[in-house]
Amino acid sequence: MNPAPAVVWFRRDLRLGDNPALAAAALSGRPVVPLFVLPAAGECRALGAASRWWLHRSLRSLAADIASLGSQLVLRHGPANEAVLEVATGCGAAEVHWNRRYEGPSIATDRRIKESLLDAGIPALSHNGSLLAETADIRTLRGGPYKVFTPFWNAWRRFVQVSEPAARPPVLATGPQMACDRLEDWGLLPQDSRWAATLEASWTPGEHAARRALDAFAAATVDSYADRRDFPAAAGTSRLSPHLAWGEISPRQALHAAASSAERHGAGARGPESWIRQLAWREFHAHLLYHFPTMPDRNWRQQFDRFPWVDDGPRLAAWQRGLTGYPIVDAGMRELRETGWMHNRVRMIAASFLVKDLLIDWRAGEAWFWERLVDADAANNAGNWQWIAGTGADAAPYFRIFNPATQGERFDGEGRYVRRWVPELARLAAPRIHRPWTAPRSELRKAGVELGRSYPHRIVDHAKARLEALASLRSLQAVG
Repeated sequence: MNPAPAVVWFRRDLRLGDNPALAAAALSGRPVVPLFVLPAAGECRALGAASRWWLHRSLRSLAADIASLGSQLVLRHGPANEAVLEVATGCGAAEVHWNRRYEGPSIATDRRIKESLLDAGIPALSHNGSLLAETADIRTLRGGPYKVFTPFWNAWRRFVQVSEPAARPPVLATGPQMACDRLEDWGLLPQDSRWAATLEASWTPGEHAARRALDAFAAATVDSYADRRDFPAAAGTSRLSPHLAWGEISPRQALHAAASSAERHGAGARGPESWIRQLAWREFHAHLLYHFPTMPDRNWRQQFDRFPWVDDGPRLAAWQRGLTGYPIVDAGMRELRETGWMHNRVRMIAASFLVKDLLIDWRAGEAWFWERLVDADAANNAGNWQWIAGTGADAAPYFRIFNPATQGERFDGEGRYVRRWVPELARLAAPRIHRPWTAPRSELRKAGVELGRSYPHRIVDHAKARLEALASLRSLQAVG
């Protein structure tokens, strides 16, 4: 007689390797019932369009991987409490495993599901498969959460140990057959076929692609990461953020790869150390979100509740479409619209422009990134937007206002990134390409540029906007 099965509830951990919940279920010797539940509307924040596309592709990859081990990924749609309980009781499960989540609504949902399962006599066992250090374990000397990154980084490093990631199970004992939704019926793919084709050309979701990308980055790019990561035209970043956001690779796999590279290059290797610091920055935001669950929609610094944000739909739309008249901003916003991703340095420039040049509420930008980013992550998205807006923990100081033209000249000196994404300016020479409004009419005509027609005039004068922003921000600081 076969033992009662174990259910493994997948969420943002769409991998078989180094997956603590799956490993625990497999080691139990029980048949395994892998499960993914698409939450019901209103149960949690609805996924953006780019995330929905990624989820569809990643689930298809995960289902194929699970089938290769002799099992089946069961797909159900929410409410999650009902779906998980129905599958667990329907298959006669002895236990249910999952990897923990750290956002407030998800924590509350998991707590309710655990109680429902226990009421049904089924233990629920949670594991840490998303972070290198548990958020609740890292505390200040006073026992509270960290609010500044550098002290968090120092404490985090003491908690984190480099260890060998666990291998994927060689086989999964097959559990009972369960009714399963058809992935295609969930309608996750975008209606815009052209955009879907661009996403397909830009990304390959799934664990196998994630491992290839990590191995390639660790073998070559990570060595120069510290020196090249800020230059959007260079292949200097990992582009692993969506794979990490969806758990197709674990942070332990990422840390192990970086540490192995550092070991090969000896003490003082700047690239791996810089990338490990980025992993810690990701966990700092998870730490903040765990302790301050309203971070995605409320100012962390409450004095900003009085800030006079400007409600300007046309300017917001121009920013979203990449038609601000500032080439580096427009290049980034067009890259985002097309590919579901934007280089990190350009994210900061574009975000600063929205909140400090246009004085538009950071939440409008956060919502747009949530809709369009394939790596949309609740903690990172909100944390980074509040950081650049000056409203969050350990935020950029209020007087730090990026000059988009200067930033373009500094980080895209030859204009290669702008030429790629703003082709109407491609024939303008650098550095003029970052300040087309300064080019003589003859130079613009020679390059085929007509401001106001082929490329827009600036929607705001940065020098004037900067002074207006500083005045508003200083007054807020004075009364705060």
